Amino acid sequence: MEKYFKRKSLEKSSTSTPNPQENDEPRSAKLSPPLKKRFLEFDLEKLPNDPGLRPKISDYHPSDRDEIRRYYLQKGPCQPKEINFPQRKFGDTFRKFNPDWYLKYGNWLEYSQKEDAAYCLCCYLMRSHVGEHKGCGDAFITEGFTNWKKSERFRVHLGDTNSSHNQAWRNCQALMKQKQHIEGVLCKQSNQAKEDYRIHLTGIIDCIRFLLAQGLAFRGNDESISSRNKGNFLELMDFLINHNEAIYKVWKNCRGNLKLTSPKIQKDIVKAAASATTQIILDDLGDNLFSILIDESRDVSVKEQMVVALRYVNKKGQVVERFHGVVHVANTSALTLKSALESLFAKYGLSLSRIRGQGYDGASNMQGEYNGLKSLILKDNCSAFFIHCFAHQLQLALVTLAKKHSEIALFFNLVANLSNVVGASCKRRDILRESQIEKVKEALQEGEISSGRGLNQETTIKRAGETRWSSHYGTLLSIISLFSSMIDVLEMVEEDGMNLDQKSEALFLMKYMQSFEFIFILHLMRKVLGITHDLSQALQKSDQDIVNAMKLVKVSKNRLQAIRDNGWDSLFNEVSLFCEHNDVDIPNMDDTFQSAHKKSKRKMEKISNLHHFQVQLFYDVIDRQLQELNNRFTEVNTELLLCVACLSPRHSFSSFDKEKLIRLAQFYPSEFSQVELLALDCQLENYFLDVCSDNDFSELEGISDLAIKLVETKKHVVYPLVYLLLELSLILPVATATAERAFSAMNIIKNRMRNRMGDEWLNDCLVTYIERDIFVDVENEKIIQYFQNMKNRREEL
Repeated sequence: MEKYFKRKSLEKSSTSTPNPQENDEPRSAKLSPPLKKRFLEFDLEKLPNDPGLRPKISDYHPSDRDEIRRYYLQKGPCQPKEINFPQRKFGDTFRKFNPDWYLKYGNWLEYSQKEDAAYCLCCYLMRSHVGEHKGCGDAFITEGFTNWKKSERFRVHLGDTNSSHNQAWRNCQALMKQKQHIEGVLCKQSNQAKEDYRIHLTGIIDCIRFLLAQGLAFRGNDESISSRNKGNFLELMDFLINHNEAIYKVWKNCRGNLKLTSPKIQKDIVKAAASATTQIILDDLGDNLFSILIDESRDVSVKEQMVVALRYVNKKGQVVERFHGVVHVANTSALTLKSALESLFAKYGLSLSRIRGQGYDGASNMQGEYNGLKSLILKDNCSAFFIHCFAHQLQLALVTLAKKHSEIALFFNLVANLSNVVGASCKRRDILRESQIEKVKEALQEGEISSGRGLNQETTIKRAGETRWSSHYGTLLSIISLFSSMIDVLEMVEEDGMNLDQKSEALFLMKYMQSFEFIFILHLMRKVLGITHDLSQALQKSDQDIVNAMKLVKVSKNRLQAIRDNGWDSLFNEVSLFCEHNDVDIPNMDDTFQSAHKKSKRKMEKISNLHHFQVQLFYDVIDRQLQELNNRFTEVNTELLLCVACLSPRHSFSSFDKEKLIRLAQFYPSEFSQVELLALDCQLENYFLDVCSDNDFSELEGISDLAIKLVETKKHVVYPLVYLLLELSLILPVATATAERAFSAMNIIKNRMRNRMGDEWLNDCLVTYIERDIFVDVENEKIIQYFQNMKNRREEL
């Protein structure tokens, strides 16, 4: 044994002096292994977009790095353009980052707003693969390059063919080419296998397209990865297999490999479809300015969700509102909402500096004067003007009227009870329907109504919504058309009710319905809500511009004033005819008014019926409504919106005012410098003379029509500053209907049976469902490319 191993020298160990520090050190410390490096955990959707905020790629686990690299390469370099680049002092001069450098070094150059520095994307991702070489130091990777005076350093960083930068760039390209990976060499596939894989994948995408467009579930109720429910997806696949010979052959050969039908693959394909759809929207937006529409609400699983929509003018001059995404927020504070908005913008390469308008529903956490989301965004961007949602202002005006006038408030409370009692059961609704059919038959026999296609359709009682007071208009119309039939239902409940409470409530409602006061208020509010209903419906259009909205508000005020001045006689005659037709007593207008709702007759003032119905109801209700409309819509009198109105082409551009339009341009200092303001002065005069003499512009109604016509006639190129002013006016948001429609879609996608949907899964399904008109034009090949590039797939194309 001594031939192969040397014996330890005992003399050396015995004669050596002991180290006191070594003896004091605990034995466990000597024997413990070195600590393992802790790698960062990550979520692809939350990876920072700004290069100045990214950790080193080596801080992630080696098995995760390729996935992170692929994610950043798919997104492309961070290149904000429409922002105010800060200046740095170099000697006696000030210099700043030049966005034109993107055109020259666009495939790798990045800019960090946080650090005001330039970075290299490919060197950041692949530095560990190429090592430390000349031209690839920390300047473009960790520290950031800030010497704007020496732009030639960009060319130095590029270097020659074998420079570290070019090696990193080639590694990035190789990473995105699955055919060059070692897995592809070891598991080489035949052309037939690749073709079968494409056929199989295309069939699955077609099934997913159908489910997304309909908002249907994929795999049962929870749609979790462990779900064993066959669900709609596999049923559609079975249908395709049985009716498509090509898919049947592929499926027959790969029945043992059902990986493509797994929930993970389905979610990857949906994510690819949502990414392709969103990219089309972003390409349509381009570098244009836009406004944001934001609303927040709870979903079915009681999670706060914030919906973001973009409003912009596309290349055809059309106003477009597109759903941009839904984000889960931990709470509804303004800081949390702003942080979520910035994260969403960073994900898609947008910037708060490009916002030129904000539209909210009026909640305090959004439009608060000091700490609201509106104020926080205005601190960063003074040109992001806030417009209170016109539809919500109208809603508040109607709610205030109902709260301030006691008899109107009582009327709507009883109308709600009436809807609940009459429509409480299927039996009562059947009685209502049968009674109405008999009434129609009698009217047809007596010649009171005429028959024909589309006439005398079956109607039911409509219930009013709490968030939309214009929905009460439909309820009042139902009561008027079904009045006698509803009386029959109440009589049935009063006779055959299950308990005394039901009978007494039905008797009270029946007596109240057959009073002149109820019928008078019913017809009065039908007229008032009929006027505001038209305004409410018009404000729901996504292409509604600010000038037309202001005009609609003015029309509504004028109609209410006209009814107040000249509408009493016609309303009274209408109510009288209705009472005669339904055997309701009409009181003598000269008699003293007797109210059934006053608590004390001793305190009741003695007035005539005419005074009560004409002054206390008719005049008072209309005056209150006019006052609320004037108070709520004071914003239309602000200087900004009055200047916007000068762009209106109606009546041969009669509203044109050059001085106000120049003042409008001064609200946007980022777009109009002092030199451009002088150029705009001359350009406005030429523009006005040109469009006034052109017959193509003589019959335009709104500024949205004007923008489309300018693009069609190529005059937006001749008058670029005027067209820019027009764009800025069009993107000012009037209503948040797009955000609210997104919540309606969310209730369809994430319903009670699918309340376990994750936030990312919900967002991807919503994008494809809401923007179906775009998603339907996305080619399968594009979805396949997104899907294949997400990660290394076992199958190749």
